Amino acid sequence: MMLTMIISLYTSRVVLQILGVDDYGIYQAVGGIVGFLSFVNNALSTGSSRFITFGLGENDPQKLKNIFSTTLTAHLCLAIFIAILAESAGLWFLHNKLVIAPERLDAAKFVLHLSVITAFFSLTQVPYGASIIAHEKMGIYAYVSIIEASLKLLIIYLLEIGSIDKLKLYALLLCLLQIGIIIFYRLYCIRNFDETKFRFYFDKKLFKEIASFSGWSLFANTAIALNNQGVLVLLNMFFSPAVVAARAISLQVNAAANQFVTNFQTAANPQIVKKYAAKDYEGSKQLLLATTKFSFYLMLLLSLPICLGTKQLLTLWLKTVPEYTIIFLQLAIIQSLFCVFDTSFYRALYAKGRLKENALISPLLGFIQFPIVYILFRLGFSPEALSWTSLFTYAFLGLVIKPLLIIKIVNYKWKDISSVFVPCFKVLCCALPAPLFLYYKLSDESYLSFFAVVILSVLSVITSSWFVGLETEMRNALKNKVKALLLKRSHP
Repeated sequence: MMLTMIISLYTSRVVLQILGVDDYGIYQAVGGIVGFLSFVNNALSTGSSRFITFGLGENDPQKLKNIFSTTLTAHLCLAIFIAILAESAGLWFLHNKLVIAPERLDAAKFVLHLSVITAFFSLTQVPYGASIIAHEKMGIYAYVSIIEASLKLLIIYLLEIGSIDKLKLYALLLCLLQIGIIIFYRLYCIRNFDETKFRFYFDKKLFKEIASFSGWSLFANTAIALNNQGVLVLLNMFFSPAVVAARAISLQVNAAANQFVTNFQTAANPQIVKKYAAKDYEGSKQLLLATTKFSFYLMLLLSLPICLGTKQLLTLWLKTVPEYTIIFLQLAIIQSLFCVFDTSFYRALYAKGRLKENALISPLLGFIQFPIVYILFRLGFSPEALSWTSLFTYAFLGLVIKPLLIIKIVNYKWKDISSVFVPCFKVLCCALPAPLFLYYKLSDESYLSFFAVVILSVLSVITSSWFVGLETEMRNALKNKVKALLLKRSHP
């Protein structure tokens, strides 16, 4: 994760320099059109992953094969539909609604076509990815991620020496890379997991179960699409591609930080579902609560240094920082702390298979957020209004909505919720004072001050998490684990 994050941030900087702010913004906005149209896929992905994981927990190989083939057939049909929609409605939207200079319209259309091709392969890849996660083969993701990151460095080199339009070349090379990675994952699945040997099979009854389960997350994913890809398109309707680039850059840094937490949760999620499927409800709950706390500590470890050193970090990374990037990044990072609770508590509903209430309540806030941002932009508010609206929405979701839902539906207690919120709040309060004091004391913007604040922030979060965030039993268990590893290394 560390290696891929560093490479990802480096390549983003070079791509921004080579393409320029406007072309980088065009790439993000046009890709956002296809991303928005693919929101239905995310809903079906939820059902596919849950049913495949549950099928493994039930230990029924034939049912698992039927689940996989049914979901893959459904995703194939969806991919064809999305491709047709993107090449018709998406193309019209690009011509009539986005703010793109006439001389760059041809390149923008080229990017759209390649984005559609990539989306088609990605849509049909979902069941294979769900199988890898369900079988808990996380190591393959690590190896492929390192290879993918290394190949992105090659893309940067080819981009620099290439003589054709840089935006077109970048879109083409990324498309080929992503398709190659997808093909590798499929071959790996077919070789290692018997159920992924596709046969044209469609179980209507099984699909209705998956669709019914996924249907409740359809509204949620519509809201997510509006507030992720949709807002990039919205920004390009009211502001220049440079503002879209600023938003995209901030989200990329935030995504790199979030990837640590996401991968940590991904490793735990199958066990949460499997324990629930095996009727070990208490074990499933305790694992989810522990994962939530550790995810928050990890996110705080990354977010505090980024928030306090945003300007120096972006200047060091990009040299020329587009306007609004700093405030976009700071608010996105703070939002991510609340998202930890939102995504973690959702897993309890996911394991139980009850998404109805969440799909009715949570997306409603997302649907309200999008028109509010649109109205604010129409009234002349700055692009910052987007980030503030999103921050308040996710804070309410993570601290209020999700806890109420898992208490009502999955029989959690308030003491379970407080066992997460209280230590997280204590760690936050203990970790903040020292870095904040140094930040305001060293008011200059030198890199020496930046590194001092970052180091103190990291040490402060680690110390607070260890002494305040962990119970005595967990600290002792970790100490014993480290001792055992050191002993093993010294006596091989």
